Amino acid sequence: MVPGQQDGAQVHFADGRQETFDLVVGADGAWSRTRPAVSPVAPHYTGVTSVETSLDDVDTRHPDLARLIGDGSVSAYGANRSLVAQRNSGGHVKVYTKFRAPLDWHTHLDLADAEAVRASLLALFDGWAPPILDLLRHGTAFVHRPFYALPVSHTWTHVPGVTLLGDAAHLMPPLGAGANLAMLEGAELAESIATAPGDLDEAVRAFEERMWARAGRWAKITTAGLERLVSPDPAEAIAQFDQVQPS
Repeated sequence: MVPGQQDGAQVHFADGRQETFDLVVGADGAWSRTRPAVSPVAPHYTGVTSVETSLDDVDTRHPDLARLIGDGSVSAYGANRSLVAQRNSGGHVKVYTKFRAPLDWHTHLDLADAEAVRASLLALFDGWAPPILDLLRHGTAFVHRPFYALPVSHTWTHVPGVTLLGDAAHLMPPLGAGANLAMLEGAELAESIATAPGDLDEAVRAFEERMWARAGRWAKITTAGLERLVSPDPAEAIAQFDQVQPS
């Protein structure tokens, strides 16, 4: 991509084609190919990894676990690790482990070997209550998801013809804010452009300023939230969790 052209941004495609657009919006997630056009910053590993598994037909196959989870979710916290089980539709349950570990913690494992991953997680959570461990014992496939984030106050010098939104602009810990922000930003950018048809660049500038301010607040909240949810002292962290609120 060649941003800042007089007539927009020129995009170079893998097949050799080149096209020029009035505006290119990078809404392409954590590893955005558009972000380098406006910012040299790349996501960094937070030090927290998640391994996800799931259970199917939980009410019939695992009624005790179904009662434990109820109609919503159940969470358990320990030193530098936590586990959350969340009911989805159709008797499907998602189970998320979170723990602090080096990025290469799994090099001794074949992540495609479900039994090897299961054994590793059961060892990591050794001593936890049997029903919590059963969520791992009965899980099916395991998915490794290290958590990456951009700096809390990630902004950039405005570049004509290019902008970002969602995780491309403000990747943050996955605590329920990122996807909602992305949808809101898509609507706000469209509205900003539609209501200022005579000055596209000014409309994008105004959108970016609003996005940066709000995303910075939520990045701070979710970063603090992750610190509390995967903490060396979970009892103290959870006790203080409601003190972190958006301003």
